[in-house]
Amino acid sequence: MKITLRTVAEAAGVSVATVDRVLNRRDGVRSVTIEKVESAIRQLGYAPSSLAGRVQPGTSRFAFVLPRGHNPFFEALETTIQRLGDWLPYKGASFDIRHVDVFDGEVLAEALREIRQDSYAGVAVAALDHPAVREAINALKSDGVAVVTLVSDVPSSRRDRFIGIDNTAAGRTAGSLIGRFLPNHSGKVALVAGSLALRDHAERRFGFEQVIAQDFPEVHVIALREGRDDPARVHKLVEDLLRQHSDLAGIYNAGAGNAGVISALEASGRAREIVYIAHELIEENREALVRGTIDAVINQDPGHEVRSAARVLLSLTSDWQIIDEQERIRIDIFLRDNLL
Repeated sequence: MKITLRTVAEAAGVSVATVDRVLNRRDGVRSVTIEKVESAIRQLGYAPSSLAGRVQPGTSRFAFVLPRGHNPFFEALETTIQRLGDWLPYKGASFDIRHVDVFDGEVLAEALREIRQDSYAGVAVAALDHPAVREAINALKSDGVAVVTLVSDVPSSRRDRFIGIDNTAAGRTAGSLIGRFLPNHSGKVALVAGSLALRDHAERRFGFEQVIAQDFPEVHVIALREGRDDPARVHKLVEDLLRQHSDLAGIYNAGAGNAGVISALEASGRAREIVYIAHELIEENREALVRGTIDAVINQDPGHEVRSAARVLLSLTSDWQIIDEQERIRIDIFLRDNLL
């Protein structure tokens, strides 16, 4: 369904003229009305069609650079990217997808250098915080290409904007959940990540360990393992952890590869004994949450992130104003009791 100005007006309970005044930041609109309109915009994912005429063929090609391999969360991102043509009203805008090994900084940087030759107006990249990647992003910016980082950031680069959750806050949330779920708020906890070279994983680790140290002194983080978001590799890592620590009380996976954690826990017969906190409400996590293998899932909305990246890139290459509230990516927490 196409989201129009009238759709937003009906959702907010105001007139079309009022929505237009809010979008164009005109005077004479009460703050409570502005809040209603902006809330409707965020919920509907509305992108003003007035931008359509300002996006011209030949300058409206955009690229999304995503990880190579099987990752259900990024597959959900990709599905949304493929549907942007149905959702976005912009004339001539097109969105290509490039798959790269984002765990290898030199490989990712080379892919970004190749993109410089392809006349893209903007690029959204799931980025590795690596010197070569930073320089490749800076080179794109020097060429006048709009760049946003997606899910994982490179803040030392000249990128225009980061599209994703506050990953330190996500890690703190995981620490608070696991600390509260553990019997007597104590026990041994293992931390699994894809790679600490990915800034989102590193920030989640920082937030997690910060909360554990501050609020749960009887919880001990006894291991950190990197699984490169590969389920088979993660399975082996968790299998080894369970064998080495018969009293392991909790696991926090700051990355992907959750199928590996799930299979290792369930094969051990200890799935209901060990508190497990995971990221992203993908199907395998949803099912494990219902079974009780996962205790809580920290989620970010892949559809919102893709639409936000598209809106921001188009705004950066036109004169359309970015609405910060619309582009803020929320952290959601799911238990099996509140699944949608």
